[in-house]
Amino acid sequence: MSQPALEYDGVTVRYEHHGPPTVDNVSLSVGAGERVALVGLNGSGKTTLLTAAVGLVEHAGAIRVCGQAVSPRTIQAVRGSVGFLFNVPEDQLLFPKVVDDAAFALVRKGMKPKEAGAKAREVLEQLGVGAVADSPLHHLSHGQKQRVALAGALVTSPPLLLLDEPSAALDPPGKRNLARLLASQEAAMVIATHDLEFAKALGTRYVLLEGGRIAYDGADGAEVAQRL
Repeated sequence: MSQPALEYDGVTVRYEHHGPPTVDNVSLSVGAGERVALVGLNGSGKTTLLTAAVGLVEHAGAIRVCGQAVSPRTIQAVRGSVGFLFNVPEDQLLFPKVVDDAAFALVRKGMKPKEAGAKAREVLEQLGVGAVADSPLHHLSHGQKQRVALAGALVTSPPLLLLDEPSAALDPPGKRNLARLLASQEAAMVIATHDLEFAKALGTRYVLLEGGRIAYDGADGAEVAQRL
């Protein structure tokens, strides 16, 4: 049996030392290649659970990514195994030109810039934004920026994808195309989303958060819809 792609073991996150937990004693395991839709109302802890896995917020308990414990000492290696998409794409777009931003993770891993750019263009094309590869980022719409940020997450073919509302800025055809693209990935993925139809298209397992705790974990989308 292969090791899980992502494990949370009794994880708690507090943004204020004596305040209530945003994530409260969560234990969860995501298998290699498994697709999990992380659902819940605003403030239920979805984004916090994702950001804790890449060391962006401090946590109590243990988190392991591809078998490696998340800690300050290991965080760079952990992040090298994860493709991460923020809810707000501007939070992760760094370069003036689209293709340079999408290729950055490959260049950081040692690929020559020309090869990295060619691979980035392929992924941008798959996401429907190949035509803007040479455009300045500030010329793009919000939806285009979202797809460029997603290209940066996908371009290294990481074993784990953590995606925060990837379908939020897309029209229905765009959502269908994105669902097909994600379904073709071999990576394990945890997708924080309010869009149950999008989640259903990926054939997901649903994990419902309520008040920072897991209230449901299973394959019944109708059950989740009734609880939201």
